[in-house]
Amino acid sequence: MEQEEPIPIADLMKRGRGATINPAGRFETADITRISDGWGTDPDAATRLRTSVSLEWAKTVITKNQSPDLPFDRSINPYRGCEHGCIYCFARPTHAYMNLSAGLDFESRLFAKSNAADLVRKEIIRKNYQCRPIALGTNTDPYQPIEKDQQITRSVLEVLAEAKHPFTITTKSDLVLRDIDLLAPLAEQKLTAIGISVTSLDPHLSRVMEPRASAPHKRLKAIRQLSDAGIPVVVQIAPVIPAINDMEIEKILDKTWQAGARGAVYLLVRLPYEVSDLFKKWLEEHFTDRASKVMNLIRSMRNGRENDPNFGSRMRGKGPYADLINSRFHKACRQHGFEKRKYDLRTDLFTPPVPPSAQLALF
Repeated sequence: MEQEEPIPIADLMKRGRGATINPAGRFETADITRISDGWGTDPDAATRLRTSVSLEWAKTVITKNQSPDLPFDRSINPYRGCEHGCIYCFARPTHAYMNLSAGLDFESRLFAKSNAADLVRKEIIRKNYQCRPIALGTNTDPYQPIEKDQQITRSVLEVLAEAKHPFTITTKSDLVLRDIDLLAPLAEQKLTAIGISVTSLDPHLSRVMEPRASAPHKRLKAIRQLSDAGIPVVVQIAPVIPAINDMEIEKILDKTWQAGARGAVYLLVRLPYEVSDLFKKWLEEHFTDRASKVMNLIRSMRNGRENDPNFGSRMRGKGPYADLINSRFHKACRQHGFEKRKYDLRTDLFTPPVPPSAQLALF
């Protein structure tokens, strides 16, 4: 009997995930590939890559930045890694700092900053703290599936709400609706705005691009319910990928406007570090007919490279195709009346929360 070729375990376990490979991180000295020799392996069990969550005792949680491309100078990410599995996620390379892969590890081996709320309280009560809007969900989604049990995002919002501290949220999950009771009163005081990322209205394409994020119809429903509750909603077409979802720009803006979104932004796909190889492998598997076309278009907008790290151009790209995307987006925004400004939140209501020691003193 002819012996079958060994089957890479990654091929058996990637069902329901975004990445198709799990390469070693860029700081590792060796690349290990696990294979099945056919002995003692349960094929059904091997198809189910379980998500693991490790609790992390963080030292700080508010991250500062000086990027001219970003409308905020500080952010909070309650989790490392993201189960949504978006193949293009520019945060994937950060898993290398945990000695893990930017591939399947990033979306299955997650870290929860269990003391995030306490750290937020500790940092914003400092005497020299200057209040400016905090962005949640800049690297990993604060409402990814594990938030349903961990509720770390919820605990952070409770601290910010107590202090009347302005913040924004970016998410692809309708789990954000769980926290309308906190968000609606804050929105009434112009202390919060929500960004809902909608990359496609096609459920099949959405599942391929972001396998564990909420389906498109659920995101539209979330926009409607948030808007009805008086919470400003910004639709984010992020990322725009040429020959994959760029043809949907006008339709996405139309449907999200009807759902109640009044602000809109878009970001061109970025492929830093390991993301480039992951993305190309993903294209070869899911879009064999146009993989080379997609990459050629991306290079045409990145000065011949697969990624442009430069401020100013990294979010929008350059060249005729990038200009066309930009023109189409802004024309559709004008037709509907989308606001150009992403958000305008108040900082004058901020009141530092009561320190834990002061709370104990009440008794």
